[in-house]
This record gives sequence, structure tokens and C-alpha cells, in this order.
Amino acid sequence: MEPRQPRTDPRDELAARLRGLQELSGQGVRALARELELSSSSLSRYLGGQTVPPWPSVLALCKFVRRDPRPLRPLWERASSPLPAPPRSSRLVTPPAPPTDAPRPPRNDLPRDVPDFTGRAGQLATVLEAVRSSRVVALDGMAGVGKTCLAVHAAHRLAEDYPDAQLYLDLHGFTDGREPLGPDPALRTLLAALDVASERIPQEGGIEPLAAVWRAELAHRRAVIVLDNAVDAEQVRPLLPGAGPSVALITSRNRLLGLDEVPPVSLDVLSPEESAELLTRASGDAGGAEGRLGRDPEATAEVLRLCGQLPLALRLAAARLRHRPGWTVGILVERMAEGASEFDTAFAMSVRQLDHATGRLFRLLGLLPGESFDAYVAGALADLAPRAAREMLEDLLDAHLVQERSPGRYRLHDLVHQHARRACAEQDPEALREKALRRVLDYYVHTAAAADAAMPFLAGTRQPSAGARPAALPSFADKRAALGWYVTEYTNLMAAFETAVATGADRHVCELPRFMRTYFARRCGTTHLNFLFERSLDAAHRLGDPWQLAEAHSDLGFARYNAGRMAEADAAYASALPLVTETGDTRSQAELAMRLGYLKWDSGQVEEPLTLFRRAGGLFEKAGCPTGAAHATAYEAWALLQLGHQEEAARLAREALAVPHTDPSWPPALTARITLGVALAPEAPDEAVEHLRGALEVAREDGHRHNEAWCLNCLGVALRRMGRYEEALAAHQEAFALLDELFESHWKIHFLDDYAETCRLAGLSEQALQLHREALELAPQVGNRHAEALAHEGLAAVLEGTDPVAAERHREAGRALRGELEIAG
Repeated sequence: MEPRQPRTDPRDELAARLRGLQELSGQGVRALARELELSSSSLSRYLGGQTVPPWPSVLALCKFVRRDPRPLRPLWERASSPLPAPPRSSRLVTPPAPPTDAPRPPRNDLPRDVPDFTGRAGQLATVLEAVRSSRVVALDGMAGVGKTCLAVHAAHRLAEDYPDAQLYLDLHGFTDGREPLGPDPALRTLLAALDVASERIPQEGGIEPLAAVWRAELAHRRAVIVLDNAVDAEQVRPLLPGAGPSVALITSRNRLLGLDEVPPVSLDVLSPEESAELLTRASGDAGGAEGRLGRDPEATAEVLRLCGQLPLALRLAAARLRHRPGWTVGILVERMAEGASEFDTAFAMSVRQLDHATGRLFRLLGLLPGESFDAYVAGALADLAPRAAREMLEDLLDAHLVQERSPGRYRLHDLVHQHARRACAEQDPEALREKALRRVLDYYVHTAAAADAAMPFLAGTRQPSAGARPAALPSFADKRAALGWYVTEYTNLMAAFETAVATGADRHVCELPRFMRTYFARRCGTTHLNFLFERSLDAAHRLGDPWQLAEAHSDLGFARYNAGRMAEADAAYASALPLVTETGDTRSQAELAMRLGYLKWDSGQVEEPLTLFRRAGGLFEKAGCPTGAAHATAYEAWALLQLGHQEEAARLAREALAVPHTDPSWPPALTARITLGVALAPEAPDEAVEHLRGALEVAREDGHRHNEAWCLNCLGVALRRMGRYEEALAAHQEAFALLDELFESHWKIHFLDDYAETCRLAGLSEQALQLHREALELAPQVGNRHAEALAHEGLAAVLEGTDPVAAERHREAGRALRGELEIAG
């Protein structure tokens, strides 16, 4: 008896046959890939047997070499059959995720996995294998073919092995009525989802610095990210993980040929058998000859044809059949045949079964500018109470006309959104559409104002003047709830802003960014805020409202200041000053005086900021705003401390602390504690350290890294004044370790002289020289003449005993700068 031959793997056999066809072509892999409109990496995997090619690719290769593809079909089907699932013990063993100090549970944005997932066994196995081997996979295919469903299903399968985060982001590559999501807002949204503090997010330099931070965050996490609905490779490339274990699944209607390193998985429509199975399962049919589908096979076949074997259309048709037990399949076919296309047929048929109010809400949802929404937004859109809107959304969810991404958060599939938008344009008057959209813009402005009021603020939040306040708004118990709302709604707020610009809602354009300043400072940084306020200024000019124009100039100046663009900030404030004076608005005058004080302080002046803070305090008192007056008093105390008036500084700091406020991280209280800590250091060291360590604890709990560094630096100054040099040096070193992680280098200029002086008194002359020289180099770059003078004076003090000539040169330079500052003041 001849020995039994080993069984050949059909994937290897298919790959060998494909290599034979390649030899017949006489082409190399790259040249042949171009002829077949494939990426060279994909063709290499097909020829090497790592991936089974889709049948259209096999057809293209056979056509190119003029060979009949039919003999290959049985072999391709065997190769495409799913491999047996490996035993659990053979699953990929991954190292545990690194420990994290974050108190919040890992972020999970994944939409719900469908319980009746049908077919796609071969593609699912390919996706999972591609993720394990390449860490990134791209799913492409036509609209409605199930790309997102497969990617989300795979992500749920992978979630156990990637426990640190499960993220989902819609890139809106093919969303009707809006531009694809750019890499910049996409990266900022993803970084916010990981709770990355705004201080660590670059504000300049374009996309690459943002992408570098994103890759660095993923490098120490085991995360799975679904990047849904990409328009092209350029949109998605900056979002991909770098080094580390994290993985990404991309979906797109286009083949992402520019991502040569990413293995593609192309999806076609379901097979007739899979389509029939999905229709049966999703409709709740009994199956077999006894079920409704089995009793009328011809009508069932027509349903499958009208649905085009597309999973989305099949689910919509099945939902109608499931909820209409009295219908026959023939009735379903009649209703579907009335539509204009497979998609419109399915959508229109589903909508036709809704009651009048729910159908109207569905159509209006096509107008929404954002990507997701809740019952409050839907209620504002349709002028409904949130409870009524929620009940209608549940009906739409049952009909598969909306999707629930997470509890209480809904979205429309792109094709459903297009249908709703077209139906609204055809059936609802233009005036009704305009009013509905304006109510949504009103909702976002007024809710943003409510969220802003729940977070730390300068002088209380003004009520918005744009539109009418909706009858129902979400409530925010504290600043964490408000911050969570901003994170969830960020892309929708940006879309609402763009809609306001496009529709001429200029008052909304002016006010929405104003109520997002605190959020931008904490999470999204300053670059985009500058862009928003530039457009707000344009809107204010169109309005011709003197107060809005004054506020827009002032807001733009503050955005410029926070971005370190001091000269532009000064110019914006100069434009705002006469306008604010003209309006006679005392509170606006006070806020502008405070902002000018910050700017003059960071420009190295001391006397003028003190005058501005005092003026602001008086104006806030006149305006009946005690919180604003406390803020001005706290900064007046800090300025007096820098001028050496310690007793007066301590007295004013205690006044600011006495103003009641519920938030421990309220800026006036934090500034007052720091001022007291430094002022009291020589005479009351225990009380001083208590104030400074209390401020430091508050800054850390608040997650404000700049304030944390400020507290540490001032703790170092206080400890130095007590003669505790080793502890002081440790505090300075910790402050600078934090500053090295931040992107705004102009912050360092405020701390270098303090650190250098501590080093000098501790006997570390070389280190003191190095720090003073660093300040001397940095001060002109940021325009801080006061810090430049301090650096010269510090160098003179350090060099006095070793190089008196150089010391005198620096002393003279310092005197010259002081003279210039006195003249400027």
C-alpha cells in the first residue's frame, strides 16, 4: 500500500496557482499590482498564501493573462472557508497592560455588537489574523455592505485582549452635508477620549506633533480603535498607532491604496444563502416551510433582490416584517416595490409605518449637523419634551432607522441620514426646516453656557443672547459632569458652529466659542480656539452690535495671549479698549482690564499690571460681581508680593480667600493661597507650607499641570526663604520636570530666576549660572524684559566672587533694562 499523501492546505494550493498566473504575465509584483489596481502588499500576501484574495481580484488576474477563471472557483471557495476556531489555550497570549493611576475606568466607545451577526466568517477570520500580524487592518466596500458592523464585531472580539481602551471615531468620509473630519480635530477628539490634559497637546506645528503625542499615548496602552468611514489614506494615516501593542480597524468606501503597510479586507454583498439567513434571523421568522418566508419563497426571493443582498437594507426590511405579524411577505414586496431604489425602498417603507409625529422627527434628524445626538437635541430639533423625543427615538431604534452607539446616544447611518435629509427637503416647508435648525443652534449655545457656568470661571457666566433658551436643558452637578458633556459633544459643537456660520446665525457664531473657553483651556488647547474667535470677530462685524464687537476683539486677544502670541494679543486688546469704553458695560471693562494685566505681567512689567488689577477690582465691585472682584484682589496681592510688599500682599490674599466659593480650585483662591505661602515663609513657616501644599493638592486633583508647576516653584521659593535648601531644590526640580512635558516654553521664564537663586544660595554656582543663561536666552524670545533684567542681575550675583569684570557687565546690562522698563511704564 502506498503511503497516504499529506493533505494540501487549499490556501497554499490557491497561492501556488496564482503564482503560476503571475509567471505567465511576465510582470513583477509591483507592476502586476498596478495593472490589477491592487496595492503591492496585498498582491504579495495573495501570492504568498497569507491572505485569500477576494474573487474579483482572482477574476482580474485571470483576465489579464487570458485564462479561464472557472476551474479556480472551487479551490477559491475551499480556501475561503473559515478555519476551525483555535482552542482557548492557543489564543494569542499578550502581556498584561501597564498599571495606571487613573481613577476612571477604561474608555469604551464601541457601538453595540449586533446579536444576530450573520455570515462573514471568512472575512472575520481574515480581519482578526491581520490585526494580530499587522496591528492595523482596513475594511473597504460599498455603502451598506456591513463594514462598520464587521469592524465593531471584530473589535468586541478583541476587547478582552486590549483592555485599556476601546475607541470608536466616525471620520465622516461620506456623510451627506458635512466635510470629512480632518486629522487635527480627529486627533484632538481621540486624545480627549484618553483624558490627555490640554497642556500635553501641541498647539503649533501642524498635524505631526499631535500625531506624535497620540502615538506616544498608545505606546504604553493595549487599546483597540475603530476608525470608521474614512475618505482616503491621507485622512487616516496620522491616526494610526505607532510602536506598542495597540491595534486599529479602519473602514472606508474606498480602497485605501496609499496605506501600503496596512492589509486590506474587501467586503462584497452577502451570498444569497447568508442574505436569506440574515433576513430570517432579523425578522424573527420561524424558518423552514412553516415560516412566513418559507411559505412564499418567490416573494422572499424578491425581497432579497430588492435589498440587493446588502445587510443594512435587509435589516430594515426584516424590522418591518418582524413588527407587522399580520403582513405576508407579498405585502412586504408590494411596499418595497413602491420605492425608487434598494436603499430608498427600504428606508421609505420603514418610515411609512411610523406615526405622523415620529415620521416628522425622523425627517428632521436629517438636518442635524453633528454625528450623534441625545433626546435633548432631538427634542430641541422637533420642539418636543426630552421624554417624548426619547420614546420616538426608541421606536426609530426598533425600526433600525437610528442606531444607539451607547446608552442614550444615537446616530443615523450615512444612507439613512441621506434619505432623511432628502425626505425633509421634499416634504417639509423651508420655514419649518430653518426653525428646527435654529432651535438646535439655540440648544447648543445655551447648554454650553450652562456647562461653562459649572466650571471655574473668571467672573461668573453671562447668559447668552443668541436665540431662545430651550424649555429643557441637561443639568450639571459639578465641573466633572460639565467637562464630560463637552467631551461627548465636542464634534457636534464644532459642527453646530460651522452650521451657524453657513446659515448666517452670527449671534450664535459670536457666543458659542465664548462658552467653550474653559473647556478648550483644559482639553483642546488654544490653536483651534483662535480660529473660532477669528470667525466670531467676522460675525460681530456683520452684526454691527458694538458690545458683540468689543467682546469679540477682547476674546480674540485672550485666545492670542493663551497661545503665547503676545504682540497679536496686544493689538486685539488695543482694538477692544475704545469699543468696550463706548459700550459703557462696566463688567466688560473689568474683564478687559484683568486680561490686559495678565498680558503686561507676562511681558515683564510689574507696576502697570498692579494698576490694571486695582482698576479691574473697582469695576467688578461697581458691576456687582464679587467673584470678579476677588479675582482682581488675588492678582493684586500677587503683584504686590513681587514688588516686595509682603504684609500688604498677605492682607489682600486673605481678603480674596474670605470670598465664599464651592470649588477649591477656584482661581482666586488658588492664587491667594500661593501668595500667602510665599509672603508668610520667613515669619510663619508652618502656615506658609500649609497654604502651598494645600494649593498643590488642589491643582493636582484638578488635573491642571500649569498650576501644579506654579505651586511647586513657589513652594521651592518659600522653602528657600526658610533656609531649607534641599527641600527647595527638590520642589524646583519637580516643577521643571513638569514643565519639560509641556509645549508652551514661555512658562519657564517665570520660574528660572527662582530656581537659579535657590541653587546659588545652596552653593550650586554652576547650576545657577546655567539657569540664568537659559533665562537670558529665553527672555527675548518671549518678550519678557523684566525676566531678562533678572537674568543679568542673577548672573552678576553668581559671578561676583570669580569674575568681577563679567559681573559688572551683567549688572550694567540689568540697570539699563530697568531704566527702559521704567520709561515704558
